Amino acid sequence: MELRNTKALAESRSFRVRAIPTLRPLGWLGRGWADLKRCPVPGLLHGLAVAAFGALLIALARQQFWLLTGAFTGFLLVAPIVATGLYAVSRALERGQQPTLATALQVWRPNDGRLVVFGVLLAFAGTGWVMTSASLITGFAGAPVNNPADFLRVVVLAPQGMLFESWLALGGVLAAPVFASSVVAIPLLLDRKLGVLAAVLTSWRVVMAHPLPLALWAALIMGLTLLGMATALLGLIVIVPWLSHASWHAYRDLVDTTGLEALP
Repeated sequence: MELRNTKALAESRSFRVRAIPTLRPLGWLGRGWADLKRCPVPGLLHGLAVAAFGALLIALARQQFWLLTGAFTGFLLVAPIVATGLYAVSRALERGQQPTLATALQVWRPNDGRLVVFGVLLAFAGTGWVMTSASLITGFAGAPVNNPADFLRVVVLAPQGMLFESWLALGGVLAAPVFASSVVAIPLLLDRKLGVLAAVLTSWRVVMAHPLPLALWAALIMGLTLLGMATALLGLIVIVPWLSHASWHAYRDLVDTTGLEALP
């Protein structure tokens, strides 16, 4: 195991992390929007699928808001793997090709175990948070939490205790390392021949080298996602592909992959 970790560390350090200005994430949004306009169909279908999944969650757990809250926030942890097909679309546009829906769907063929492994790890993280969130709210809330009004009254505005603060803190403790591990790892795995651990270590290198730009990027992702949810999920139809394409450009800006073997 130690030999494998040493190899992954050396592999990660075989290429460099590029320097970027603090406000560069705004540029990623601009380029992501340009990709969405150039090839809208795959992105909008991905966004529609996410919005439909959210609507299904609401339908199944509309009287169990304690579960719904954890499920929605847990989805944010696994969202990077959902966007993999749209990274392929942006890569094709970057290469001067004309991508289609098939370009996005081809990445889901079970021929790359690295992406499967990463997806499983993110799924475990998301499931762990759903269970933790549900346990915390049902175990410590002063009354049943069955709808948004209950969550606001019993958890957010509770006159005693620090349930909401604890819920946010635990969510942050889990979300921060997941974000740091995945911010460039999945597009890197899609684009280059590299091990999963080396890709994760590269992602951490990126975050440690640029804490302020990446904090801004995390805030933009969270803010836009919440905006999409606040519009009865309809905004997610556009916001999900927009952020996905922008994440590809974040990877391309942050990681110098010169010398790494490219994947077709």
